[in-house]
Amino acid sequence: EEWETVNNKPLQCHEFTVPGLKTGKEYVFCVKAVNEAGVGDGSPESEAIVVRQAISCPSPPRGFALLNCGKDNMTIGWKPPKRKGGTTILGYFLDQHDVSQIDWHEVNIKAIPQRVYTVTNLDQGHFYEFRGYAMNVVGVGKVSEPSDLFKCEEWTMPEPGPPYDVRCTEVRDTSLMLHWEPPLYTGAGPVTGYFVDICEEGSDTWEQLNKQPISDTHMKLSDLETGKCYIFRVRAQNKAGIGPPSLPSDPVVVKTKPGTKEIEVGVDEEGFIYLAFEAPEVVDTSEFIWSKDYEGPPKPDRVEIADKDDKSKLILKYGTERDLGTYSVEVTDTDEDISASHVLTEEELDELRKISHEIRNPLIELISGWNIEVLEKGEVKLWLEVEKLSPEAELHLIFNGKELLSTPTHKINFDRAKGLVELIIQDFCEDDKGTYTAQLKDGKAANQFTLALVGDDFDKLKAEADAKKREWKRKHGPHFIEQLQWKVNEECEVLLTCKAANMKKESTFKWFMDDKARSDGQYEPKTGNGILCIKKITKADKGIYKAVVSDDRGQDTTELDLTKEAFDDILKELARISVLSASPLKVQPTVEGIKIYSEVKYYTDAMKATWYHNDKRLDGGDRLKTGTTMDQVWVHILDPKESDRGKYTLELFDGQESRKLSTDLSGKAFDDALAEHQRLKQAAVVEEHRAKVVRGLPDVATIMESKTLCLTCIISGEPYPEITWYKNEKVITFKDRYKMEVKGTVITITIENVSSEDTGKFSIHVKNKWGSETGRVTVSVYKHGEEPPELKDEPPLI
Repeated sequence: EEWETVNNKPLQCHEFTVPGLKTGKEYVFCVKAVNEAGVGDGSPESEAIVVRQAISCPSPPRGFALLNCGKDNMTIGWKPPKRKGGTTILGYFLDQHDVSQIDWHEVNIKAIPQRVYTVTNLDQGHFYEFRGYAMNVVGVGKVSEPSDLFKCEEWTMPEPGPPYDVRCTEVRDTSLMLHWEPPLYTGAGPVTGYFVDICEEGSDTWEQLNKQPISDTHMKLSDLETGKCYIFRVRAQNKAGIGPPSLPSDPVVVKTKPGTKEIEVGVDEEGFIYLAFEAPEVVDTSEFIWSKDYEGPPKPDRVEIADKDDKSKLILKYGTERDLGTYSVEVTDTDEDISASHVLTEEELDELRKISHEIRNPLIELISGWNIEVLEKGEVKLWLEVEKLSPEAELHLIFNGKELLSTPTHKINFDRAKGLVELIIQDFCEDDKGTYTAQLKDGKAANQFTLALVGDDFDKLKAEADAKKREWKRKHGPHFIEQLQWKVNEECEVLLTCKAANMKKESTFKWFMDDKARSDGQYEPKTGNGILCIKKITKADKGIYKAVVSDDRGQDTTELDLTKEAFDDILKELARISVLSASPLKVQPTVEGIKIYSEVKYYTDAMKATWYHNDKRLDGGDRLKTGTTMDQVWVHILDPKESDRGKYTLELFDGQESRKLSTDLSGKAFDDALAEHQRLKQAAVVEEHRAKVVRGLPDVATIMESKTLCLTCIISGEPYPEITWYKNEKVITFKDRYKMEVKGTVITITIENVSSEDTGKFSIHVKNKWGSETGRVTVSVYKHGEEPPELKDEPPLI
């Protein structure tokens, strides 16, 4: 509104350069003529002119730092030019110089957009220096001063490398915000925190600001002395220690610059809460960069950003507690720092929301959409959460087009203060299939939310509700708290165990296999433990096992399928335990040869028994037999020979690894075993061929006088034995009443017309060159009318 004279002296020309104009501002001009009589009227106003930033090439980049180093590569970082030339920096070019050579060499042909670059193909152990150029739309600026000398040597220190790009924003009279980037080299582990150091410009003394490391890559510094100039640096820490410091920041004077603007907070005409910032100076390419809690741009689903000329506006779409925090903004492409921040507190947000609510007809915000829960007794709970509502808020719950009212079977809860809508369905059934819509209204605000319970979603929910209901009923009667499971003890017994609870005296506990009752199962009422012990499991024990508890309150069943994988797993566990129980190899000479064996608690095919002789696998043959019993693994060497001497090894497999048992059957051990085998073999020959009374004679023969007595026995022996009969140890002469008949191996003695004189002890003695044997019988003769002696002592029949 006010005109300002821009020249102090009258001009003699028709043009003038106006100083002190601000970039981005709009100006109009007029001209007045002057003569000796005075100053005339002003000319018509010019058209509005927006002052644009004069653009030029940028100044050189600076502050080159080594951020990481490999055997033949270096990662270099640098600071941006102090003067950007009034426009965006498009990229950088780097030169490298090996100090052992004369010439500089360009690193990149295409501009590098970022300020960190890894230079490759370097010579290990050489020293290098670097320089750079910045480029904008005008062109490439001047070359920078060379960096310090950096040695190309791979970093192996355990501590992290230096952070980089340490810079200050939001510089005010007593505070500023410090930012940095994490180190590219992390050492022996991830970075766990940072320490910030401060130094007054011109001093060499650094002071650590934070006693404890901070995890963020930014730090608010307060209570600084106004007008003082500081520089800052940052050090990173990991589990190995604290690494080297970053390159110091640019010096910064702690003072609010003239024209500094802060973020404005308000509510627009549509009722949206906003944060706005007007930059005191911008260039054509400037952008406004907003951040939430210094962690990056706010989520686009929560905010909307609108930029126009030198102003930027961040609009909160919802304005809820989720939007609380610190909002900061920076302006790009300016030579001076232009930045600000604002902390949106709960109190401030509440005030803004009140204003917003009065301005617009708000939409009730959904916090958590329809949720589905199945409660302990099988009830189905449908609920959703919206923002806090006023006491006047209304709810209409619509089911399949009809409003649902609260009843004992369909209870509706509406907590306005918490924004909760609940529907609890007592007995969830087919009648509850359909669409549920919660219609909410709170003053001018309204919204509705729909849930469809149909198809697979309904079927799954109903199945879960039914299962919960059954489980609840089950737990209120006798039930199992530990389901049927198996284990194998050290004795290789298979134990099927379970545990019941909520039992009473009248409760029954029964065991079944394949639906047939098992009487060998046990149940301990005091503990509730059920045990079924299978001493030596076989294929006959395959089946489906059940334990059932029941009483007048209900019944519960636990089941274990031992027909497929579980049975195989038991055999594997038996194999594992049995392999560990295998005894050292024992040598047993036999009639047929030499038997080598190991005793086990329970042999299964899963143990995969394999025999070796002198580390060569043995296969069965005419002279070699291998076999197993439930408690023994053996190899039988028939008709042993000298070639059978050596080391014998039994390999058993426990399902994961093998165990080997060995014995040395050579030298004296083999000689002793062979001698014992030959002795047993000879003894067997003798036993096979010696004279024997095989069978036939009773211990006692009782006969009535005047009868004929026949005593028959079978003998054996090779050569055929000599036969002698005795009565009361005197040789019997066969004549008159005594006769002997020999038919091969069947020998019969006959005594005709027996009398009491024939009572006595009779014996047959057989003999050949291999040995002899005697068979005995006692003959008792009784008279007519007497009872046989063996009946005299028997009690009378009643």
